Amino acid sequence: MEAAIAAFVLAVLIGVPAVVLFRILRGRRDLGSPVDRATFETLHTASLAAPPLRSGLTAHGAEKSARHLWALLGSAAVAITDAERLLAWEGAGERHAGAALAHAKDTLTGGRTQVLGPDAVACEDLDCPVRYAVVVPLTTDDRVVGTLVAYGTQASAGLVRAAEEVGRWVDAQLELAELDRSRSMLMEAEVRALRAQISPHFIYNSLTTIASFVRTDPERARELLLEFADFTRYSFRRNADFTTLAEELRGIDRYLLIERARFGGDRLQVTLRIAPEVLPVALPFLCLQPLVENAVRHGLEGKSGVGRITIVAEDVGAECLISVEDDGVGMDPEGMRRVLSGEGPQGMGVGLANVDERLRQVYGDAYGLVVETAVESGMKVSLRVPKYRPGVSAA
Repeated sequence: MEAAIAAFVLAVLIGVPAVVLFRILRGRRDLGSPVDRATFETLHTASLAAPPLRSGLTAHGAEKSARHLWALLGSAAVAITDAERLLAWEGAGERHAGAALAHAKDTLTGGRTQVLGPDAVACEDLDCPVRYAVVVPLTTDDRVVGTLVAYGTQASAGLVRAAEEVGRWVDAQLELAELDRSRSMLMEAEVRALRAQISPHFIYNSLTTIASFVRTDPERARELLLEFADFTRYSFRRNADFTTLAEELRGIDRYLLIERARFGGDRLQVTLRIAPEVLPVALPFLCLQPLVENAVRHGLEGKSGVGRITIVAEDVGAECLISVEDDGVGMDPEGMRRVLSGEGPQGMGVGLANVDERLRQVYGDAYGLVVETAVESGMKVSLRVPKYRPGVSAA
């Protein structure tokens, strides 16, 4: 009976978002019938098994989730394998663990559920409950990447069905893990694209500026060279999906210090209004620097006289509101629309469109860039980021 309930609930659960599951669990404290209690106990156990599997089919994730999958199936034991080794064993008859990969061999090769009898599984201990095995394939992208093996004293139709439903639910978690990895790889590729944009333009201009001070003001040249080194170290650091607002502003400060030296005199003026309480907020790496660079390159370089940039970060309840504004040459709104869709000039397209896309990937479509501009009227680029979002951390 328990295996049948688990099979039904898992079949439903594959299509239930985690947030819905959480609300169901929190809202149903008082459960009436035994079937109700068994159903929601199954949902709760499945919710505990999910997080470890979201890192993919690894030994650590399998060990963490195996005891919950064992509880779901109600079998004597459960084993999880990948294509080459046993990842986890939970339950009775651990002496059989060494044979789990051999039990999984045909399923790994053929991709179909196999039921093994005592001739392939049982041992000499007549009291050992591990006598039958139901071997279910685990797949991602239509590839068999491992198996889930349920062991018991018999291979009832209920156990076979429950094992297959649990296996399909595990497949769904592994598919989500693949999507997470793909998103992470895409974000890394986009950050590399930003770094490629920074390299030729900013590095050339910076070194030219520093070289101009070598003879006339060696101490200034030395200071600028150190700031340049710190900026490039920050911009090209590895394994940085997210950073804090404070760190991003420090990188921007170094960038603007060099740009002010390049502009000369007081031609480039910068105003910052930053609420101290939002400095620790985590946000995607290099999501502000391209906005400032865009203001300098495409807003102020073409303007005669003094140019001004204002950077504001405000605390607005559960969110942080950030804006970068310049009083430069501005842009036609339709041209800006093309830029954000990736159809505009290459330099601006890589920067603004890249930041807009990454914000939407991380936080959703409600969190893209908002741009206010017109020809000869400057430009203001605004963005919002939640102060806290699961999976977003600068640590």
